Amino acid sequence: MKNVSDKANNCERGFTLLEMLIVVAILATVTGGIFLQLNTAQQRINTEQTKVDNFDEARDFVDQFFRDINQIGYPNGRMMNFLSPTLATAQADNRVAVGLVQIDANSIWFEGDVNGSGVVQSVQYKINGAGGTACPLCLQRSSVPKISGNPFTGQSAASWGTEVNDVITNPIFTYFDTTGAAVTALPADISNNATVIASIKTIHISLTIQNNANIDPKTGQPIQTSFQGEVSLNNCSMAKTGFTGISCQ
Repeated sequence: MKNVSDKANNCERGFTLLEMLIVVAILATVTGGIFLQLNTAQQRINTEQTKVDNFDEARDFVDQFFRDINQIGYPNGRMMNFLSPTLATAQADNRVAVGLVQIDANSIWFEGDVNGSGVVQSVQYKINGAGGTACPLCLQRSSVPKISGNPFTGQSAASWGTEVNDVITNPIFTYFDTTGAAVTALPADISNNATVIASIKTIHISLTIQNNANIDPKTGQPIQTSFQGEVSLNNCSMAKTGFTGISCQ
């Protein structure tokens, strides 16, 4: 009987302290691994969400740019039945859009009825158009009704609104002529480079957004989001050589 009792006691003695510590250590390791994976997954979700937000912001801005640029030079002097549609005539009449006013690597200025309201607008896209240092990397848009007069100095003050933040692309705008060749004579405007302005056929826009405060946990680098687009325009510019006629390229 004694031997049977000893065997029963041996079977019922349970875990030793060492075995319990080993089990706890294993559970802690597994739990820590699970939480680490969950944390990494959450960081990746946040990173992808940042990219999606930046992409949507850039896409909406570029869509606005395309809608505007498709109305460039509308209505022009020919549509208004001018007998001699010259640049001077168009400047002196707020019913007429001269088309492209000025182009540069990071800015563009043009006239057109972009709202479909019958009112010609003077439209600008520019990095930090509002000036100052509060938004040095903002691509901004301004649209104000055209005033009869010089397209540079005779217009109302710009009203900067819609913007894309943290743009690091340079150049943002690339221009191509009717042959497909890149236009490198920048900046150009209707007063000093009329031939260049009248030759523009295609505009390529490229936006790369990077906020140094948003770090990708996987790479340790700031999150970058890129968006590109290209638009071909019917360039009804009144900047044809000699400032006479209309150049619909």
